[in-house]
Amino acid sequence: MYIDLIFCDELQKRFKAPGDFAVAYVIAHEVGHHVQKLLGIHDQLMSLHSRLGERDFNKYLVRFELQADYFAGVWAHYVKRMNLLEEGDLEEAFNAASAVGDDRIQKSTRGYVVPDSFTHGTSEQRKGWFDKGFRSGNMKEGDTFSARNL
Repeated sequence: MYIDLIFCDELQKRFKAPGDFAVAYVIAHEVGHHVQKLLGIHDQLMSLHSRLGERDFNKYLVRFELQADYFAGVWAHYVKRMNLLEEGDLEEAFNAASAVGDDRIQKSTRGYVVPDSFTHGTSEQRKGWFDKGFRSGNMKEGDTFSARNL
C-alpha cells in the first residue's frame, strides 16, 4: 500500500479538509483497495479494462472507488465501537470524502463538470458510501457493483 504524504498535505490545504481523521479516512480508503485486491475484486475490474471503452470502464472504476469508501466506513464503525472516535472525527471524514469527489475537483480545476470522466464518484456518493459503511459495519453490504442509482 502506498500513502502519498504530499496528498495528505494537499487534503488539508488545497481541498480544505483538515484533521487527523481526514487523513485516517484516506488511509482507510487505501486499505479498502488492499482488501479489494485480497478478495479478487481488483483483478476482476482490471480484466474489464481491455474490453471496455474508457467511458464504460470509468463507470466500473467509480463503483470500485466507492466500495473502498464503504470499506473505510466499516473501519470507522469499529473505531467507534472501540470508543476511539473523538468529537469531530466523523465530520472530518465526511468533509474529506466530499472534498475529493470528482465533481468538486473538476469544478475547482476546470470550472465545469464532465460526469463521463469521473473515476472516483461525486462528493455526495463518496460521503454517502462512507456513511453507509459506517452505519452498517458489515463488509457484505458494500456491493457497489450491484447497487442501483449510484
